[in-house]
Amino acid sequence: LEFRRVLFRSGWNAALAEHLAAEQHDPGLVPGRVTAAHRAAYDVQTEHDLVRTRLPGRLLHENADVAVGDWVGLGDGLIRTVLPRSSALVRNAAGRATMAQTLAANIDVAFVVSSLGPELEPRRIERYLVTIWESGATPEIVLTKSDRLDDPGPMVAEVEAGALGVPVHVVSSVTGQGLDELRARIQPATTAVLVGSSGVGKSTLVNRFVGHEQMAVKEVRLDDDEGRHTTSHRELILLPGGGVVIDTPGIRELQLWDASEGGMSETFSDVEELAGECRFNDCTHTREPGCAVLAAVASGELPSDRLQSWFKLQRELRAIAIRHDHLLRKEETRKWKLIGKEGKAKARRR
Repeated sequence: LEFRRVLFRSGWNAALAEHLAAEQHDPGLVPGRVTAAHRAAYDVQTEHDLVRTRLPGRLLHENADVAVGDWVGLGDGLIRTVLPRSSALVRNAAGRATMAQTLAANIDVAFVVSSLGPELEPRRIERYLVTIWESGATPEIVLTKSDRLDDPGPMVAEVEAGALGVPVHVVSSVTGQGLDELRARIQPATTAVLVGSSGVGKSTLVNRFVGHEQMAVKEVRLDDDEGRHTTSHRELILLPGGGVVIDTPGIRELQLWDASEGGMSETFSDVEELAGECRFNDCTHTREPGCAVLAAVASGELPSDRLQSWFKLQRELRAIAIRHDHLLRKEETRKWKLIGKEGKAKARRR
């Protein structure tokens, strides 16, 4: 029972309690936190019980967004309301459709996990950082499997160069390097999430934090020393000593969702600062004279591939803004058509 209470209290606060009490349509709701999301059901931890529940027809019809980490109100065994979020890690769902997918909610720190070796992709890490800065959480980078390299320093330096101001942790689950310091980043009442590709060691880190095999991990592949992830769904786990961590399945493709540029400004603060020094305010940083960005590339101050990454993500954000605007116009058209049909039906009844 005490375990459940500790898990329940991790992040619960007076503001959430006040909002739940203000629910006029469903007074007396029981608060709980979503610990796992399945295909058509959710596990919700209340102060006393772990409940397997689902959404009622009304919320299903409204396409209610419920994610691991959400605080919810339960009534008659169903989720009746989702309380306001302090943060939300959102991406464009995989596939051709333009649809938001919330990976985790109410998170304080997001660990971008990548393994050291030939598969390390600093440009991919930049994409994660943009998404995390937009979420409202604080990003940190975790580079795993440091025991595989005699000198991981150059790779670490390359990641640090593209992660300005973001802490970078170098760890090994084999030797224990950096694990205690990383665990200390998840304080009581703090919610952390682990994100990254398959096989980089996210579930192994959770197991080290918990002290036993909480998350299943398959054997290591002999060809590249990568553990095969078996996490099939997002799950919130209480850590000994307080704090919670959300483990997530490997992400093959992280498509941006938020069309604002706050995350870009944080992730590419060096490029943004240089852009402010260009001779022309509308400089495209491609061929104009007096371009401080191109001058920095020519001098080696700014890596050219980092600039190309900035260009690529800027184009993606513009495309997202266009799609969002198109979807908004479609929704407005649908709404007015529906109002028109209802008006005609009322006229016929009169």
